[in-house]
Amino acid sequence: MSAKRIVIAGGSGFIGTALAKEFAGRGYEVIVLTRRSRVRRDGVREVVWDGEHSGDWIPFLDGAEAVVNLTGRSINCPHTPENLRAIIASRVNSVNALAAALGQVKTPPRVWVQASAVGFYGDTKNNLCDENSPVGNDSLAGICRQWENAFNSAVAPKTRRVTLRIGFVLGRDGGALPVLARLTKLFLGGAVGNGRQFISWIHLADLVQMFVASIENENLAGTFNAVAPDAVTNAEFMRELRRALHRPWSPPAPVFAVKIGSRLMGSEASLALVSQCCAPKKFLTAGFEFQFSNLRAALENLYPR
Repeated sequence: MSAKRIVIAGGSGFIGTALAKEFAGRGYEVIVLTRRSRVRRDGVREVVWDGEHSGDWIPFLDGAEAVVNLTGRSINCPHTPENLRAIIASRVNSVNALAAALGQVKTPPRVWVQASAVGFYGDTKNNLCDENSPVGNDSLAGICRQWENAFNSAVAPKTRRVTLRIGFVLGRDGGALPVLARLTKLFLGGAVGNGRQFISWIHLADLVQMFVASIENENLAGTFNAVAPDAVTNAEFMRELRRALHRPWSPPAPVFAVKIGSRLMGSEASLALVSQCCAPKKFLTAGFEFQFSNLRAALENLYPR
């Protein structure tokens, strides 16, 4: 009996690399769709796709157990109108390309897991959002809305669908945490702005298991917040990060300094200043067991003493 196949679109990045390793370890045949393929020695096969057009990658969807779509240009850039258009296009086009491909194969994947983000809710202030909370009204919320609309409107009647609205992913090998850790080690890890904006975080290990559950648990369908149940303020987050990295104190970063620093780093200040307070209500209801539901434990795992 051949191994179950999982296709991970946009799977060469931070999250995709972790997913490929996990599923390969579980005995799956793992196919990663990426713009630049390379030969790997870990049993994972990379296949070229551009995230927009049909190609030789389509047959790998035929008979697959699952397709996971992580494709999307990074939001860690200045949010100019041009960049925002490119961010939206990269997300919507990939969804449309996969949807079209599913219509061309004899046996479509049993489940499609689509990445989204908690940016869907916009600036939540102190309001706790669950999966039933409305879409926000800022630019990132608009991106997520168009992203999810493309997914929800895809014609895939034989495929179970799951959307994961992903929070701030904690891992040492990618994402924003290594940048914050470097700044903290330089005694630049103080609270950002007033420090009262919330961060909805998730340890990479738990996020990987959320993808596993989404694929292997037939009862999971619809939209889920992929965050830990312990949203914290920016001030709390930076305090715990300083503790993990043995930096007892750092000066706070006023808003003007954050804006200047973001410009110099080619980033976007609003990513650090917007509050996102979200709860994984549906995962908790489904009985998902977090390995790291507490921020201190998560950071101690990533930066052991």
